[in-house]
Amino acid sequence: MTKLTIATIAAAAVLTALPVFAHVTLETSESPAGGFYKAVLRVPHGCAGSPTIGLRVQIPEGVIETKPMPKPGWKITLKVKPLDPPFVDDGIKITTAVGEIDWSGGSLPDDFYDEFVFRARLPSRPGTMLYFPAIQICAKGEERWIQIPAEGKTADDYDNPAPGLKLTNAPPQND
Repeated sequence: MTKLTIATIAAAAVLTALPVFAHVTLETSESPAGGFYKAVLRVPHGCAGSPTIGLRVQIPEGVIETKPMPKPGWKITLKVKPLDPPFVDDGIKITTAVGEIDWSGGSLPDDFYDEFVFRARLPSRPGTMLYFPAIQICAKGEERWIQIPAEGKTADDYDNPAPGLKLTNAPPQND
C-alpha cells in the first residue's frame, strides 16, 4: 500500500468515528451557575432538503431575564409565563419570565448553516443539566429536538435530543 492509500483509509476511519452533528445544538454546553449565558443555537440543516423557516425554543424553569438577539429577516415572538415567586433585581420586582422564543418568517436553505442567539441568567444550581427543547419548522415538515435524557442516559442515546447545558461551579462572569 502507498502512503496516500494508508492516509486515505486512516482519514476515512476517523471521519466515520466522529459523531454526526445533524441536530440543533448549543455552541457552549457548560456555563457557570447563577451567571449570564449567551446561548447560541446552531441549526446545521433543513428538514430533508426543505429550508428552515422557523425555530421555537422552550426556556427551562429557573432561567430568567431572557433576551433574544434580533436576526435580520426573522420575526421574534416571546411567550411569557408568571414567576412564582417573583424576585427583585436592582430594586425592580420581576413577575414574569420568557417561557419560549419563536423565530419565524425567515428562510434558511438546507445547504446552509445558521445560529439563533439569546442571553439569559441561569439558576444557581451547579451540577444541574438544563435542556432547551427546540422545534425546527421547515417549509415541508419539522424536526422536534425535544428528547430529554432519562436518569442514567445521555443525549447520545436519543435520535432527537434537546440541546443541553451543564451548570458548573465556576464563578459567574456577569456583565
